[in-house]
Amino acid sequence: MKQTELTSKMIHGLKVRTTNEKEMNPETAQIGGLWGAFFEKIMPHVPEGTAGYGVYTNYESDAMGAFDVLAGTEVEIAELETVTLQSGKYLCFEAKGELPQAVIETWGEIWKYFTAVDCPDKRAFDTDFEYYLSESEAEIYIGIV
Repeated sequence: MKQTELTSKMIHGLKVRTTNEKEMNPETAQIGGLWGAFFEKIMPHVPEGTAGYGVYTNYESDAMGAFDVLAGTEVEIAELETVTLQSGKYLCFEAKGELPQAVIETWGEIWKYFTAVDCPDKRAFDTDFEYYLSESEAEIYIGIV
């Protein structure tokens, strides 16, 4: 994990509103279907090698509340939702291995890190995102205060 300062950028894609509780139940989970729709409807319209983003925004409260998830890209395509990756301080966690499992496991490490009693950082719950570098590598950026 490393701390970094980022400038804002626009990401365009498809969005759902969900909770972590809903995502733990296969009957109510939406994120997997969101990514399926993204690859089917959007990826055919972007240049090969374009990076994908999973953006988490509009937090109701914290990890227990509702939030928006956008599967997207920097390529602007008409009629897509747009979110802004907020500028500011982030912790970057690396996910390497078979995706999406490596990303899921890294999120587990992130939750464990931030719930530790001696955690030196505090989540902002403003903008967090996954940046997909390749078919086997991603970076997860968590906004901190």
